[in-house]
Amino acid sequence: MTTEIKRKPVKPFLRWAGGKTWLTKHIDNYIPTNFNDYYEPFLGGGSIFFYLKSKGYIKNKAFLSDSNPELINTYKILKNNHKELFYLLQNHVDTEDEYYRIRNTEFTDPIERAAQFLYLNKTSFNGIYRVNRNGKYNVPYGKRKLDSLYDFEHLTKVSITLKNTYLSTQDFKNRCKKIHENDFVFIDPPYTVAHENNGFIQYNQSIFSWKNQIQLAKQTIEIDRKGAFFLVTNAYHDCIKEIYTLGSQEKLSRASTIGGIGAKRTNYKEIIITNTV
Repeated sequence: MTTEIKRKPVKPFLRWAGGKTWLTKHIDNYIPTNFNDYYEPFLGGGSIFFYLKSKGYIKNKAFLSDSNPELINTYKILKNNHKELFYLLQNHVDTEDEYYRIRNTEFTDPIERAAQFLYLNKTSFNGIYRVNRNGKYNVPYGKRKLDSLYDFEHLTKVSITLKNTYLSTQDFKNRCKKIHENDFVFIDPPYTVAHENNGFIQYNQSIFSWKNQIQLAKQTIEIDRKGAFFLVTNAYHDCIKEIYTLGSQEKLSRASTIGGIGAKRTNYKEIIITNTV
């Protein structure tokens, strides 16, 4: 593992359910001493990527992917067309009528779609990304009463941090096929089992099934066979512990990251599975 590099990390620009900002307090203990390229096949809010890249751990290429095309489009636009994106964002206002107008508009231009994605993420209830059976975003207005919608200085830093990254929309199995010796893979799949009980998360079952969890566990064996490094996060659960037969396992605690008005904050147990230590 490496010693911590003294640089101020760039924070994620999205509100993201299941985000891994909490893990940045611990991840220095699990980073390989030296690695070539960085892979993250479940990008989401990108907390770990932004932390590693802005602190200088990622020195070569970063291959970032996710199955959500609107998410990846937003990353690409912020990376390559941030000035055009900012022009659209400056016209946004935080009202309920405007929220539903933008939510119900079908944009075809990639920059307009990115602006829509960022607006909905900023002003929706809890920043949740959820679509109905027809693929339409259906999260209600958040009533956050924000003083300002966007921090353009921060978004500019994000755009700079995304340089030398390769963004794609693809299945995790296809992304992991490209991994080579001495690469480092951070794997944070949607959780299928709830923390420390026998329940299954029904919403995520339609996105990432138990069968997918088993396939992912097998993928770590292939990653290790190639001589690459992996770090997996998941809910701490006997089912998860059993399907991973390679690498060390460690339990960490975190506070819940989702909650509306009056929501109770509780601690959850997460599992870290890695071949880096």
